[in-house]
Amino acid sequence: MADNKQQNKQAQEPNVNELLKVRYNKLAELQENGKDPFAITKYDVTHHSMEIKDNFDTMEGMDVTLAGRMMFKRVMGKASFCNIQDLQGNIQSYVARDSIGEDSYKDFKKYDVGDILGIRGKVFKTKTGEISIHAEEVTLLSKSLQILPEKFHGLTDTDIRYRQRYVDLIMNADVKDTFIKRSKMVSAIRRYLDGEGFMEVETPMLVANAGGATARPFETHFNALDEDLRLRISLELPLKRLIVGGLEKVYEIGRVFRNEGLDTRHNPEFTLMELYQAYTDYHGMMDLTENLYRYIAKEVTGSEILTYGEHEMDLSKPFERITMVDAVKKYANVDFNDIKTTEEAKALAKEHHIEFEDRHEKGDILNLFFEEYVEEHLIQPTFVMDHPIEISPLTKKKPENPEYVERFEFFMNGWEMANAYSELNDPIDQRARFEAQEKLLAAGDEEANHTDEDFLNALSIGMPPTGGIGFGIDRMVMMMTNSPAIRDVLLFPTMKSLDK
Repeated sequence: MADNKQQNKQAQEPNVNELLKVRYNKLAELQENGKDPFAITKYDVTHHSMEIKDNFDTMEGMDVTLAGRMMFKRVMGKASFCNIQDLQGNIQSYVARDSIGEDSYKDFKKYDVGDILGIRGKVFKTKTGEISIHAEEVTLLSKSLQILPEKFHGLTDTDIRYRQRYVDLIMNADVKDTFIKRSKMVSAIRRYLDGEGFMEVETPMLVANAGGATARPFETHFNALDEDLRLRISLELPLKRLIVGGLEKVYEIGRVFRNEGLDTRHNPEFTLMELYQAYTDYHGMMDLTENLYRYIAKEVTGSEILTYGEHEMDLSKPFERITMVDAVKKYANVDFNDIKTTEEAKALAKEHHIEFEDRHEKGDILNLFFEEYVEEHLIQPTFVMDHPIEISPLTKKKPENPEYVERFEFFMNGWEMANAYSELNDPIDQRARFEAQEKLLAAGDEEANHTDEDFLNALSIGMPPTGGIGFGIDRMVMMMTNSPAIRDVLLFPTMKSLDK
């Protein structure tokens, strides 16, 4: 009996291929009658939906033209209603045969949900109080030959949402809002930094030596020069060359590429913002970060209080500043000030069941303790300062304790949000750090840096004391929009090919 019901249901539902065929036939009929929508090259739009709704008191009775995708249509004899969705939102249109003409009304009744229409008419309010457009002319601007997801269920399959972002943006208003906020956020960053006297610059994406971070690069081949190149993993080294050249405040917002795995906070290509400022240090970078984050939060969300999941983060208060050693002491009850040798550190790691590699030094073990015991607790804005030298090959040593460097990582919600240094400007020290990285590379660490001779030459010419910082733009957008995964804030996230 159940099988019969299923068969009857399937018999009553039109085949998708048949529905698509109907749309293609409608297009052919329009073209045969000289009404090809794809022949239209422009349409003059005077207003958008929310602009009309927000200003109804002054716009009632005004002639307007707007354009967008028809998301709903209800035909009722000589008059119909449709809903048009544009960049700002949606608005209802009342379409009557006597207003647009009999032939146009016949055409309108054949239009499908998903078609892109231009509406010219007057602003009014229906008897039920809904702000609408009384159409005087309806123009088919583009024929949709595909079927949108069913209105009330929307598009919920995350894999399809990420692969077909264009459909996701149509069906889910909150998704469109996220990407509008992303654009506003990047614009606000530029406004703030420009106001502070920074210069925006562009540096190469294809490089012979991908340095400036601990990450495995993507490799490619340049046929014209018959040379192997890499996609950049960082913006750091070319930007610091510009500081050497006398550009005292520089920044870049751009894509970087790291040959790593995918998870909720990592995508192999992502947007990084790095800035460098001469004559300051990592304390100056902390001050800049606090001020920038407060400014961005107010510009994008209207508040200095951010809500992400179950956590509420207060950016209005001074951000906590704590050393990595003190943070491990606070949350793991282990004091690395008492640890003198790498052997002692490794023994301590074994006691706490922390896995490490033979090549790891005392500073590496400290960082492993930090990752294991501390990160998850750093919910409120926190600067974790003074990292061990082993994990910071481009950072200036602390004069009073050369085992550590003048570096901080900025944390919120248990995530690293930014990484900053008092930049190393001693070319002799920098060469020794590069040599240590080469040994790690030879030992099998694919994320270690190669020696960059041109960068060493730049440092030899002389770089002033400099503070530098890198911000992950995607994570910042996640935080500002309460988005659970990095793919939710990337218009086109990296996806596994459907052919595999």
